[in-house]
Amino acid sequence: MIYEQITENKRKSFLLLFLFIVFIVFLGWVFGEAYHAGETGIIFAVAIAIIISFVTFFYGDKMVLGVSQARLVDPKENPYLYNTIEGLAIAAGVPAPKTYIIDDTAPNAFATGRNPQNSAIAVTTGLLQKMNRLELEGVIAHEMSHIKNYDIRYSTLVVVLVGTVALLSDWMGRSFFYGRGRREGRRGGGNAIIILLALILVVLAPIIAKLLQLAISRQKEYLADSSGALLTRYPEGLASALEKISKDTEPLEVANKATAHLYIVNPLLDHRSKLNNLFDTHPPTEERVKRLRGMAFVK
Repeated sequence: MIYEQITENKRKSFLLLFLFIVFIVFLGWVFGEAYHAGETGIIFAVAIAIIISFVTFFYGDKMVLGVSQARLVDPKENPYLYNTIEGLAIAAGVPAPKTYIIDDTAPNAFATGRNPQNSAIAVTTGLLQKMNRLELEGVIAHEMSHIKNYDIRYSTLVVVLVGTVALLSDWMGRSFFYGRGRREGRRGGGNAIIILLALILVVLAPIIAKLLQLAISRQKEYLADSSGALLTRYPEGLASALEKISKDTEPLEVANKATAHLYIVNPLLDHRSKLNNLFDTHPPTEERVKRLRGMAFVK
């Protein structure tokens, strides 16, 4: 049942986020022990995450929309798109997000913001040109679900956590090879195991963080697919749209590695490649379509 899938996806996402935070605390502890700093390492790791989160929380959506060259839509310019977003917002029980258009012929869309009261949905001109009414509604419903489920805040937090892990591991690596870490290593003694563990984490931490990000992001996409289908009561619309978007060969010029995970379909990967799918923040399109077409609604 669709409601069971939504509950399961939420449970898995919270578990993965918890593991992510525990991993950062563990990383801070290991670095603190390696430097004989005790709890200072944990405090340092958490402080970095908080500072970056604060900046991203309040200004992240503006940066994303700016980088994506999205422009605010006047209701008179595209009344159908505006009314579709407004209608689905009412159905979802959230304030209508601001509507943006990206002048690009590749079909795609994303949602951003820090909460439903401060949110936006951006669609490309290619999406408007290549989707029929039901497909467009399916895509908008998917993005509206990201807003309703607070995925827009959640995904921002995950990106910040991944960046924090990368910063910590890079800082630790440089310290070991160029500074105090090397001197501590020469001391040997009972701290040798911690030093070795820290060196291993320098290499593995970014990889572990990325794997956790992939797991969380994929659960959120499945959840938005399910919630979106619940809004429209027509899973086939979104399923058909996902197939069209993933098979479209036109590159999305404004997309980059920092924003690719926000789009309904990753615009930077060749979705025909199974190897690419292993490292994608999105689940394989075939699996998403299969789940959508297998949904049953409670009457």
